[in-house]
Amino acid sequence: MSKTWRPATKLVHEGTLRSPYGETSEAIFLTQGFVYESSASAEARFKGETDGFIYARYGSPTNDMFEKRMIALEGAEDARATASGMAAVAAAILCQVKAGDHIVAARALFGSCRYIVETLAPKYGVECTLVDGRDITNWEAAVRPNTKVFFLESPTNPTLEVVDIAAVAALANQIGVKVVVDNVFATPLFQKPLELGAHIVVYSATKHIDGQGRCLGGIVLSDKQWIDENLHDYFRHTGPAMSPFNAWTLLKGLETLPLRVKQQTENAAKIADFLADQTKVAKVIYPGRKDHPQADIIAKQMTGGSTLVCFELKGGKEAAFALQDALKVVRISNNLGDAKSLITHPATTTHKNLSEEGRAEAGITGGTLRLSCGIEDAEDLIDDLSQAIAKIGG
Repeated sequence: MSKTWRPATKLVHEGTLRSPYGETSEAIFLTQGFVYESSASAEARFKGETDGFIYARYGSPTNDMFEKRMIALEGAEDARATASGMAAVAAAILCQVKAGDHIVAARALFGSCRYIVETLAPKYGVECTLVDGRDITNWEAAVRPNTKVFFLESPTNPTLEVVDIAAVAALANQIGVKVVVDNVFATPLFQKPLELGAHIVVYSATKHIDGQGRCLGGIVLSDKQWIDENLHDYFRHTGPAMSPFNAWTLLKGLETLPLRVKQQTENAAKIADFLADQTKVAKVIYPGRKDHPQADIIAKQMTGGSTLVCFELKGGKEAAFALQDALKVVRISNNLGDAKSLITHPATTTHKNLSEEGRAEAGITGGTLRLSCGIEDAEDLIDDLSQAIAKIGG
């Protein structure tokens, strides 16, 4: 494939593997195993002396196409597709740490991501320190001699805080630490963590990459040496492999990713401006607005805004529930990045397991709502939000 292709072209053609039948759409190879021409060829393949697939838990032709397409988009050297986004996060972190090691993570994380670093890792002797990731001095202060991994989301879930990835990566490179970035909210179209100095990028492909509410998936991307030395054996032996059917579905999703994200982002920007003018809205956070607290960092590391808007209602949980329940076009769901507009109340859903103090630290209040904008007409979405806001008391 051509290295000069632009992203939209890569997302349609990169990594395509055609069978002798010459199919237009990528084939789904629904097989658990593979056969060999001889005993000697099986031995050579298991030794790594010849190329080829061995077992679907290790990889398959359909998964390989998805990985290659994501590698081309991300600018990585290698990747492994996983069964879900959380499988990708867990694999990326746990494959490179051992008892006695230390992780520093930004405290503004998705609830399950916090569970991995704050609860699961310590069970196996891996220490963790959570910091306010917006200030590089907090990262510096948290470093210990046994620190091995920095982990962050940017923008964060759900309050759309932004971490200076280049600054965190520069610090990590000074002390020999690997930086893992969950890039879901930015999408691979609007932010390139590897170009900013990060070492590993993870995605929940369930979100924008599928983008149509059909299947689960995840992926870990990095350089080939890191994959070979850290992730390769972990992946093979713990089995977080993606289904070939899901890989095929995600390949179809990648073809329309730029079109969907463009429309979603345009909708989000209009909705953020609308919400900012509403008297019952206490605060709006959107990476495309000049009043975002970290607009300067966004300008240097992101090429677009976001498909998500975070806003806080003055009436707390009661107002948030009233708004959600009054919506007719936007649906209540904890998913995001979908072609359909979705809204969730983080304090009672995605971040309910955080302590009240933990939610406060993350900027999540009873009135906080996270809106994932779809590809509907923006005016219909604004009309829907307007009639719902009108039904809030106060």
